[in-house]
Amino acid sequence: QVQLVESGGGLVQAGGSLRLSCAASGPPFSTYAMGWFRQTPGDEREFVAAINWSGSITYYAESVKGRFTISRDNAKNTVYLQMNSLKPEDTAVYYCAAREHTGWSAGGDWYDYWGQGTQVTVSS
Repeated sequence: QVQLVESGGGLVQAGGSLRLSCAASGPPFSTYAMGWFRQTPGDEREFVAAINWSGSITYYAESVKGRFTISRDNAKNTVYLQMNSLKPEDTAVYYCAAREHTGWSAGGDWYDYWGQGTQVTVSS
């Protein structure tokens, strides 16, 4: 069973940057596809980015493409989300998710494990 712990959230002004981290413990991290999602109160969970087990494939939501970068360090059992040019509409709780699989997915239901989330607030 994988346990995921997000960190790096906080308050930032519009145009600023944050880097989120998701540390995993449990079975070999390198066998897991990873994803980042976000959610605001009253809204559906929204896909942000995904990365396959090796890091060779990444995929982004249109709303973050060109501003966010997902990456992973399998030696450190950690996946990252570098967020640049942040906008107020990026404000949300950000969650990382994992599934033991060689592929990847933008669908939240595809993932088996979730972290507790980290709050990102972007002020205008």
